[in-house]
Amino acid sequence: MLQRVAVVGAGAAGLCAARHILSRPTSFAPPVVFELSGNVGGTWCYEERIGTYPNGRPVLSSMYRDLRTNLPKEVMMFPDFPFDPELSSFLSHQEVQRYLERYCENFRIRPHIRFDTAVENVTPVSMTTENGESKVTWEVTSSDPTGHRKTETFDAVFICSGHYSDPHIPNIPGIQNFKGTVLHSHSYRFAEPFSGQTVVVLGAKASGLDISIELVKVGAKVTLSHRNPPLIVPLPPGIQQASCVVAVQDDGTIRLQDGSVCQADVLIFCTGYNFSYPFLDSARLGLEIQNHVVSPLYRYMMPPAFPSLIFIGICKIICPFPNFDCQVQFALAVLDGSVAVPPQEQMEEAVQREQQRKLEAGVQRHHLLKLDQDQWEYCDSLAGSAGFPPLQPAVRSLYEEVWRQRQVHPENYREFNYRLVSTTQWEQIG
Repeated sequence: MLQRVAVVGAGAAGLCAARHILSRPTSFAPPVVFELSGNVGGTWCYEERIGTYPNGRPVLSSMYRDLRTNLPKEVMMFPDFPFDPELSSFLSHQEVQRYLERYCENFRIRPHIRFDTAVENVTPVSMTTENGESKVTWEVTSSDPTGHRKTETFDAVFICSGHYSDPHIPNIPGIQNFKGTVLHSHSYRFAEPFSGQTVVVLGAKASGLDISIELVKVGAKVTLSHRNPPLIVPLPPGIQQASCVVAVQDDGTIRLQDGSVCQADVLIFCTGYNFSYPFLDSARLGLEIQNHVVSPLYRYMMPPAFPSLIFIGICKIICPFPNFDCQVQFALAVLDGSVAVPPQEQMEEAVQREQQRKLEAGVQRHHLLKLDQDQWEYCDSLAGSAGFPPLQPAVRSLYEEVWRQRQVHPENYREFNYRLVSTTQWEQIG
């Protein structure tokens, strides 16, 4: 009997899951893809409004108007679906959105998507089969725009709802005393409203740096406040670095870790996002879901107690689309029986060992889902286990080259263009 699979989310990860499910018609029925918004693309689907829609549902996209990718299209693409070769290497969000729409049409995914549909509950149900074996199925309760609720049963569920929609705002004592504007990068769309203002940007990762560079171009004066050692990358005039914000004082001034005090018109939190799965009962699933941690997950995907619940794209500091592609193919190989996962206890021990290795190497607990340099070996191991082609070595090599360029030219590394010449080589073409 064909397995029925639910997919939560029609962003890049959900479309990838649907594409590979549809390519295995002898094992799987066509998927049911639940999408809260009216479009595919997830976080790549730009929405100028912030807060909530007229129907009361939250605006999930964190995309800002002038964002360009920080990875070239040659690295970013799904391995079996290249971007238009005429495009520059570094793309606008509109071009990535069009690519995902093309991917959706090419693999005929759209008929299987239920738009404007909220998933309210995903619940495991244990049952005993005719031959006495224990089997888990999943009850998925969803509601459409009219409020009509429906519960259906699936053999497996892919969680592809992303992790860039629930802003993480650190607790800053006295923040209520701040007299200016406070926002998270989730609600930042463009720089012009901040022209001529003094802005403190909290956090110096990709979005903090990008937004700071946008702000100084419209004449804002930016203080980039973060807890890391000072960035050695050349920053444009108008951005100064400072230690992290520790409090807002009674008079509304901002106190920094080094004891200095500054004033600002605007505070922008570029402090990342929380994992949020309101439709899951984490305790029932044996999962700890906190701000930056979801654990334990075998191979960064499956709760050991429920390996037919699969999280796609939960890792950070990765090459996203190729990573999703590897995860989905491995997960489907597990579901169709061509890859056997160990018993629950052994999966839990494997997760524990991996976490222990990271902690002993100095990784902080809230960074356990960051793969970074480990991502290549991880994807290779998934490919080796499930028997699909590994990522091309040229993808890793170009990814690492662009990472180096970002450190040297944070403002203009996107001006370069690249081309993959073979599976092992790439070239710069201007």
